[in-house]
Amino acid sequence: MKKIIVLGSTGSIGRQALQVVDEFPDKFKIVGLAAGSNVQLLAEQIKKYQPQYVSISSKKDAVFLQSLIKDKVKVFTGEEGLVNLAQIKDIDLILIAVSGINGLLPTLTALENNITVALANKETIVTAGSLVMEKAKQYGTTIIPVDSEHSALFQCLEKENIIAVEKLILTASGGPFLNATWEELSNVSPQMALSHPNWKMGAKITVDCASLINKGLEVIEAHWLFGMPYKQIEIVIHPESIIHSLVQYKDGAILAQLGCPDMRVPIQYAFTYPKRLTNSFPRLNFYELGKMSFQKPDVSRFPGLLLALEAGKIGGTMTTVFNAANEVAVGFFLQGCIKFMEIPQIIERVMNEHQVVTDFQVEDILEIDHWARLKVKEAIVNL
Repeated sequence: MKKIIVLGSTGSIGRQALQVVDEFPDKFKIVGLAAGSNVQLLAEQIKKYQPQYVSISSKKDAVFLQSLIKDKVKVFTGEEGLVNLAQIKDIDLILIAVSGINGLLPTLTALENNITVALANKETIVTAGSLVMEKAKQYGTTIIPVDSEHSALFQCLEKENIIAVEKLILTASGGPFLNATWEELSNVSPQMALSHPNWKMGAKITVDCASLINKGLEVIEAHWLFGMPYKQIEIVIHPESIIHSLVQYKDGAILAQLGCPDMRVPIQYAFTYPKRLTNSFPRLNFYELGKMSFQKPDVSRFPGLLLALEAGKIGGTMTTVFNAANEVAVGFFLQGCIKFMEIPQIIERVMNEHQVVTDFQVEDILEIDHWARLKVKEAIVNL
């Protein structure tokens, strides 16, 4: 049985990952689980999957958790707890499905311990892509992308023809405001932004999809994961979310990965790679689908996408700043403190104040991330 740790087990990706485990109870064993503050759900997961180790965000939550469970399980807490889980011996795979920069340190730790990383946390690569890829290369550790788009690219890239790739094409649904006017975008509420037409995801990533910032983050992620120059990465709006991404080769051939918009499929592929196992998930029916459509993204109405692409091309720590500023700004939007279209305005202000660093270590990344978060709060006060 493959021994697995799930970081972010109570989130959207984490819960779907455990559904994949349920599909193959004889193939996977959950050794560790980590959650934020959803103690009740984590307690239920512990009772069902009987992990040896768990981590929860605070010591207060840890005390509550231990009052709910009778199982013998080692409980860690905080950021240190995530790193502790990534250091457990004899683990085959760790799924990084926590949100934000919280995924960085456990990812680096797992790579150092030669544990295969199933990466569902794009912020880790956006924040410190060079460090992560350097660490993977140094220890010969595999990173398997879980994002549907990057999983699609991973599946379509022919290793023997990698130098023949002309471009990577990332698809985007366009979110709930694909055809919205500037006036409509200016009056978007958190509830409206959380109504994604195709995918069921966490709140932060759903807002990122609505602003198209998520697609910019994915371009940066693809750049690092696949070593592809930005000029060879393209975005195409595909509202049906059936084609998850494509690889175009120099001879004009295009390989695409298609399927229902179901995150359990790329999660399963990461868990079973390189094998493919039969599951009970829905299948794509072309007769019911009818048609697929495509269009170019409009960066004039979605300036956050353009800022993400600019941050990627500038490089260095600018992507760290972009990621941190967006993360905090989205949080304030969800709380009703700022407007939807103020998210990119705030990001741009913080980016303009940053002096890019090109030679850095993990400590520098964490310090700059902290700086950017404080700058967002200053920008909101000025607004």
